[in-house]
Amino acid sequence: MDRLRPRRTSLAILSLLLVVAPAFAGKPLAPGDPGRGKAVFSKNCVICHNADGSGGKKLTSNGNPSRDFRDPVFWASRTDDQVRKVINEGVPKSGMVTWKGILKPQEIEDVMAYIKLFAKKPAEPARP
Repeated sequence: MDRLRPRRTSLAILSLLLVVAPAFAGKPLAPGDPGRGKAVFSKNCVICHNADGSGGKKLTSNGNPSRDFRDPVFWASRTDDQVRKVINEGVPKSGMVTWKGILKPQEIEDVMAYIKLFAKKPAEPARP
């Protein structure tokens, strides 16, 4: 009977964790707010990406210039998860720093909402 005690204890702990763990999980993030994102961008991103989102600054000798957020081709080929990953992990070769741990997750969502506003709309063909 004593041999079953560790197994029962383990099952009890596992059951308790399954019930209690969701209560300690972080709240889901709210959709990004471009107004708050502008403040984050102005404080942290403008030095490399310019106030108008045009980027083009070469931060390292071997890296690419900073991203131009006005480029609709860029936005058409990127998912939010891809953009979020770059913000979180950076691009060391190009000089983009890792923002995870510096910016809060909600701030990253907010700045993503803001930088999307820079995307230029493709020119519509003139109507005959």
